[in-house]
Amino acid sequence: MNHAAPAVPELAIPADVADWQQQREVLRATLWRLLGDLPPRPAPRPGEIRWRDRRETDDSTIESFEFDNGAGAVVPGVFILPKRRSGKVPGVLYCHWHGGEYDGGKKEVFEQAHTPAVPATEFAKRGYAVLAIDAYCFGERHGKGPGSDERGGAGELTASKWNLWFGRSLWGMMLRDDLMALDILASRPEVDASRLGATGISMGATRTWWLMALDDRIRAGVAVACLTRYQDLIEAGLLKAHGIYYYVPGMLQHFDTEAVVSLIAPRAVLFLTGDQDGGSPVPGIRRIEAVAGEVWRLYGKPGSFESRIYPGLGHVYTPDMWERMLAWMGKHL
Repeated sequence: MNHAAPAVPELAIPADVADWQQQREVLRATLWRLLGDLPPRPAPRPGEIRWRDRRETDDSTIESFEFDNGAGAVVPGVFILPKRRSGKVPGVLYCHWHGGEYDGGKKEVFEQAHTPAVPATEFAKRGYAVLAIDAYCFGERHGKGPGSDERGGAGELTASKWNLWFGRSLWGMMLRDDLMALDILASRPEVDASRLGATGISMGATRTWWLMALDDRIRAGVAVACLTRYQDLIEAGLLKAHGIYYYVPGMLQHFDTEAVVSLIAPRAVLFLTGDQDGGSPVPGIRRIEAVAGEVWRLYGKPGSFESRIYPGLGHVYTPDMWERMLAWMGKHL
């Protein structure tokens, strides 16, 4: 059987910003269409968010909440507000990773499991509000998939199948929940909605750059340990490096990752990736840098797009990456 991939259209960057703006609208509309027939996203209504409990730490107030996503699921989340603040504060949407840790989810923001420090604590010390939710199949949503009590990868596969029958991707539904979380973060009276960021590692990294491509409200993002050009993943024979949630039907009939990343321009985004990370082949990263970088140069803001590849590192989050993430957020938020 011939498994050679069909040719993927190349993304051509025009020489004029006005021409790019027109092309950008088409690219973003195509991206939304590829995610599937997603249910309309309800407008955030504070009265419909159920705030469950509240607790205090030395540096922050932590509130847990849940909301109905209007598509048959209840989404649990946490909101962390720094105690020491003057006026409105910047807000960060923290996107948890996958790693097969279905019992994890949003609680990652309170742990030093995959990050060099505890995100909730470190962000609060620096005056950021943080919001995190459980993605489909994770945390409090583990084992609560559509029509089934399956857990782990089996539950994730069932959720993917179920959504495909209704013409939508699991990835699209995950991003839809994230955008509703962003709505909540932006609506909080303590948060400056003009200073919103997003960050995460692995699946959280991918959630970060896709969300930035879809929504201009995110002013700055840092994606750690996941920048994947899909043609290069195929060439490397590493489709197994990502879960079923990751795959968007029909995408390579139109463009590859460089188109998604280019939609972020001219806002500030930083990618930090190890050269031994099997889910992110380096030749693909270099291609993304070359093509997407042209768009930031069109806007005259080449410094707002940065990608660093770390020699000898795999799928990890190092202290240097952590410090660069904090510095990036400090500079742009």
